[in-house]
Amino acid sequence: MNPVIVLVRPQLGENIGKAARAMLNFGLTEMRLVAPRDGWPNPSAGPAASGADIVLEKAQVFGSVAEAVADCGQVYATTVRKRGVTKPVVTPEAAARAIRSAAGRSAILFGPERSGLETDDIALARTIITVPINPEFGSLNLAQAVILVAYEWSKGASLASPPATDIDPPAPQDELEGMIGQLDAMLEGSGYYFPPARVPTTRRTLRTLLTKPGWTSQEVRTMRGVLSALAGRKLYRDR
Repeated sequence: MNPVIVLVRPQLGENIGKAARAMLNFGLTEMRLVAPRDGWPNPSAGPAASGADIVLEKAQVFGSVAEAVADCGQVYATTVRKRGVTKPVVTPEAAARAIRSAAGRSAILFGPERSGLETDDIALARTIITVPINPEFGSLNLAQAVILVAYEWSKGASLASPPATDIDPPAPQDELEGMIGQLDAMLEGSGYYFPPARVPTTRRTLRTLLTKPGWTSQEVRTMRGVLSALAGRKLYRDR
Protein backbone atom coordinates (compact mmCIF):
# COMPACT_ATOMS: atom_id res chain seq x y z
CA MET A 1 0.00 0.00 0.00
CA ASN A 2 1.17 3.50 -0.78
CA PRO A 3 2.30 5.45 2.29
CA VAL A 4 0.15 8.21 3.72
CA ILE A 5 1.72 11.66 3.78
CA VAL A 6 0.85 13.50 7.00
CA LEU A 7 1.52 17.24 7.18
CA VAL A 8 1.58 18.25 10.83
CA ARG A 9 0.36 21.79 11.55
CA PRO A 10 1.22 23.14 8.07
CA GLN A 11 1.24 26.92 8.02
CA LEU A 12 0.72 28.06 4.41
CA GLY A 13 -1.82 26.88 1.89
CA GLU A 14 0.77 27.33 -0.85
CA ASN A 15 3.07 24.82 0.83
CA ILE A 16 0.26 22.29 1.15
CA GLY A 17 -0.38 22.69 -2.57
CA LYS A 18 3.28 22.28 -3.43
CA ALA A 19 3.49 19.18 -1.26
CA ALA A 20 0.47 17.76 -3.09
CA ARG A 21 2.18 18.43 -6.41
CA ALA A 22 5.32 16.65 -5.18
CA MET A 23 3.26 13.68 -4.04
CA LEU A 24 1.35 13.19 -7.27
CA ASN A 25 4.52 13.41 -9.35
CA PHE A 26 5.61 10.19 -7.69
CA GLY A 27 2.29 8.37 -7.44
CA LEU A 28 1.17 9.29 -3.91
CA THR A 29 -2.35 10.59 -3.46
CA GLU A 30 -3.32 10.26 0.21
CA MET A 31 -2.61 13.38 2.24
CA ARG A 32 -3.64 13.94 5.83
CA LEU A 33 -3.48 17.33 7.53
CA VAL A 34 -3.09 17.79 11.26
CA ALA A 35 -4.45 21.10 12.54
CA PRO A 36 -3.54 23.28 9.53
CA ARG A 37 -2.94 26.79 10.81
CA ASP A 38 -5.21 28.56 8.31
CA GLY A 39 -7.91 25.90 8.22
CA TRP A 40 -9.00 23.69 5.37
CA PRO A 41 -9.82 23.93 2.53
CA ASN A 42 -7.36 26.71 1.77
CA PRO A 43 -7.82 28.77 -1.43
CA SER A 44 -4.06 29.18 -1.81
CA ALA A 45 -3.43 25.46 -2.08
CA GLY A 46 -5.08 24.86 -5.45
CA PRO A 47 -2.95 27.15 -7.64
CA ALA A 48 0.24 25.93 -5.94
CA ALA A 49 -0.70 22.30 -6.61
CA SER A 50 -0.49 22.92 -10.38
CA GLY A 51 -3.11 20.32 -11.23
CA ALA A 52 -2.64 17.88 -8.35
CA ASP A 53 -6.28 18.46 -7.43
CA ILE A 54 -7.00 14.83 -6.67
CA VAL A 55 -4.61 14.98 -3.71
CA LEU A 56 -6.22 18.12 -2.29
CA GLU A 57 -9.76 16.86 -2.83
CA LYS A 58 -9.03 13.64 -0.94
CA ALA A 59 -7.08 15.37 1.87
CA GLN A 60 -8.40 14.61 5.37
CA VAL A 61 -8.08 16.85 8.40
CA PHE A 62 -7.33 15.59 11.93
CA GLY A 63 -7.00 17.29 15.25
CA SER A 64 -3.89 15.46 16.38
CA VAL A 65 -1.06 13.33 15.05
CA ALA A 66 -2.33 10.35 17.02
CA GLU A 67 -5.68 10.53 15.25
CA ALA A 68 -4.07 10.95 11.84
CA VAL A 69 -1.98 7.80 12.16
CA ALA A 70 -4.40 5.67 14.18
CA ASP A 71 -4.85 3.13 11.34
CA CYS A 72 -1.16 2.93 10.42
CA GLY A 73 1.07 0.13 11.62
CA GLN A 74 4.30 1.88 10.65
CA VAL A 75 4.86 5.58 11.39
CA TYR A 76 7.93 7.47 10.20
CA ALA A 77 8.92 10.96 11.32
CA THR A 78 11.06 13.12 9.04
CA THR A 79 13.58 15.33 10.80
CA VAL A 80 17.19 16.41 10.44
CA ARG A 81 17.66 16.06 14.19
CA LYS A 82 16.72 13.33 16.63
CA ARG A 83 15.55 15.94 19.13
CA GLY A 84 16.42 13.82 22.12
CA VAL A 85 14.35 10.81 21.06
CA THR A 86 16.14 7.48 20.73
CA LYS A 87 14.68 5.68 17.73
CA PRO A 88 16.03 3.91 14.65
CA VAL A 89 17.22 6.41 12.05
CA VAL A 90 17.06 5.52 8.33
CA THR A 91 17.44 7.24 4.98
CA PRO A 92 14.43 7.81 2.68
CA GLU A 93 15.66 4.95 0.48
CA ALA A 94 15.78 2.50 3.39
CA ALA A 95 12.38 3.68 4.60
CA ALA A 96 10.87 3.11 1.15
CA ARG A 97 12.16 -0.47 1.10
CA ALA A 98 10.77 -1.13 4.56
CA ILE A 99 7.38 0.33 3.69
CA ARG A 100 7.10 -1.80 0.56
CA SER A 101 7.85 -4.97 2.50
CA ALA A 102 5.67 -4.20 5.53
CA ALA A 103 2.09 -5.34 5.97
CA GLY A 104 -0.58 -2.72 6.61
CA ARG A 105 -0.53 1.02 6.24
CA SER A 106 2.44 3.30 6.73
CA ALA A 107 2.47 7.02 7.44
CA ILE A 108 5.23 9.57 7.00
CA LEU A 109 5.10 12.70 9.16
CA PHE A 110 6.32 16.10 8.02
CA GLY A 111 6.47 19.00 10.43
CA PRO A 112 5.45 22.65 10.07
CA GLU A 113 7.55 24.89 7.88
CA ARG A 114 9.06 27.04 10.59
CA SER A 115 10.26 24.52 13.14
CA GLY A 116 9.63 20.97 11.93
CA LEU A 117 8.19 18.21 14.07
CA GLU A 118 8.09 18.62 17.82
CA THR A 119 9.52 16.00 20.18
CA ASP A 120 6.01 14.83 21.09
CA ASP A 121 5.21 14.32 17.40
CA ILE A 122 8.35 12.27 16.86
CA ALA A 123 7.59 10.22 19.96
CA LEU A 124 4.54 8.79 18.16
CA ALA A 125 6.70 7.47 15.34
CA ARG A 126 8.55 4.18 15.34
CA THR A 127 11.34 5.25 13.01
CA ILE A 128 13.03 8.52 12.05
CA ILE A 129 13.78 9.40 8.43
CA THR A 130 16.75 11.71 7.98
CA VAL A 131 17.97 12.96 4.63
CA PRO A 132 21.76 13.03 4.26
CA ILE A 133 22.30 16.76 4.13
CA ASN A 134 24.96 19.40 4.58
CA PRO A 135 25.50 19.61 8.37
CA GLU A 136 26.32 23.30 7.99
CA PHE A 137 22.99 24.03 6.30
CA GLY A 138 20.21 21.57 7.05
CA SER A 139 17.32 23.58 5.62
CA LEU A 140 14.70 21.92 3.41
CA ASN A 141 11.29 23.42 2.78
CA LEU A 142 8.18 21.28 3.14
CA ALA A 143 7.73 20.42 -0.54
CA GLN A 144 11.42 19.58 -0.93
CA ALA A 145 11.26 17.16 1.97
CA VAL A 146 8.13 15.51 0.58
CA ILE A 147 9.58 15.16 -2.90
CA LEU A 148 12.78 13.52 -1.62
CA VAL A 149 10.86 10.87 0.28
CA ALA A 150 8.26 10.40 -2.48
CA TYR A 151 10.97 9.96 -5.09
CA GLU A 152 12.60 7.16 -3.14
CA TRP A 153 9.24 5.48 -2.81
CA SER A 154 8.61 5.78 -6.55
CA LYS A 155 11.72 3.77 -7.40
CA GLY A 156 9.88 0.59 -6.48
CA ALA A 157 6.50 1.63 -7.87
CA SER A 158 5.17 0.86 -11.34
CA LEU A 159 5.01 4.40 -12.65
CA ALA A 160 4.76 5.29 -16.32
CA SER A 161 8.08 6.01 -18.00
CA PRO A 162 8.83 7.70 -21.31
CA PRO A 163 8.54 5.17 -24.15
CA ALA A 164 11.82 3.46 -24.89
CA THR A 165 13.26 3.74 -28.38
CA ASP A 166 15.04 0.76 -29.80
CA ILE A 167 18.68 1.55 -30.50
CA ASP A 168 20.14 0.24 -33.72
CA PRO A 169 23.22 -1.97 -33.34
CA PRO A 170 26.63 -0.51 -34.17
CA ALA A 171 27.67 -0.66 -37.80
CA PRO A 172 30.02 -3.49 -38.85
CA GLN A 173 33.66 -2.53 -38.83
CA ASP A 174 33.97 -2.69 -42.63
CA GLU A 175 31.25 -0.06 -43.04
CA LEU A 176 33.00 2.19 -40.58
CA GLU A 177 36.33 1.66 -42.32
CA GLY A 178 34.71 2.61 -45.62
CA MET A 179 33.51 5.91 -44.19
CA ILE A 180 36.88 6.65 -42.59
CA GLY A 181 38.66 5.81 -45.83
CA GLN A 182 36.35 8.06 -47.81
CA LEU A 183 36.96 10.96 -45.46
CA ASP A 184 40.70 10.29 -45.44
CA ALA A 185 40.87 10.40 -49.24
CA MET A 186 38.93 13.68 -49.33
CA LEU A 187 41.16 15.25 -46.70
CA GLU A 188 44.29 14.14 -48.48
CA GLY A 189 43.02 15.51 -51.79
CA SER A 190 42.19 18.86 -50.19
CA GLY A 191 45.66 19.27 -48.67
CA TYR A 192 44.40 18.97 -45.11
CA TYR A 193 47.26 16.75 -43.97
CA PHE A 194 50.10 19.15 -43.23
CA PRO A 195 52.87 19.16 -42.22
CA PRO A 196 53.87 15.65 -43.34
CA ALA A 197 55.44 14.80 -39.98
CA ARG A 198 52.06 15.23 -38.30
CA VAL A 199 50.07 13.07 -40.73
CA PRO A 200 50.18 9.80 -38.70
CA THR A 201 49.13 11.58 -35.51
CA THR A 202 46.35 13.49 -37.26
CA ARG A 203 45.01 10.33 -38.88
CA ARG A 204 45.08 8.54 -35.55
CA THR A 205 43.22 11.39 -33.85
CA LEU A 206 40.54 11.38 -36.55
CA ARG A 207 40.13 7.62 -36.29
CA THR A 208 39.76 7.88 -32.52
CA LEU A 209 37.14 10.59 -32.96
CA LEU A 210 35.17 8.64 -35.55
CA THR A 211 35.20 5.36 -33.66
CA LYS A 212 34.01 6.80 -30.34
CA PRO A 213 30.28 7.30 -31.02
CA GLY A 214 29.45 3.73 -32.05
CA TRP A 215 27.96 4.69 -35.42
CA THR A 216 24.97 2.70 -36.66
CA SER A 217 24.75 1.59 -40.29
CA GLN A 218 22.20 4.32 -41.00
CA GLU A 219 24.47 6.96 -39.49
CA VAL A 220 27.41 5.71 -41.57
CA ARG A 221 25.32 5.85 -44.75
CA THR A 222 24.15 9.34 -43.90
CA MET A 223 27.67 10.58 -43.23
CA ARG A 224 28.99 9.00 -46.41
CA GLY A 225 26.20 10.70 -48.32
CA VAL A 226 27.29 14.02 -46.83
CA LEU A 227 30.89 13.37 -47.80
CA SER A 228 29.88 12.35 -51.33
CA ALA A 229 27.82 15.50 -51.66
CA LEU A 230 30.76 17.63 -50.51
CA ALA A 231 33.10 15.82 -52.91
CA GLY A 232 30.69 16.30 -55.81
CA ARG A 233 30.34 19.98 -55.02
CA LYS A 234 34.13 20.40 -55.04
CA LEU A 235 34.41 18.60 -58.40
CA TYR A 236 31.67 20.80 -59.83
CA ARG A 237 33.51 23.94 -58.70
CA ASP A 238 36.81 22.70 -60.15
CA ARG A 239 35.17 22.52 -63.55
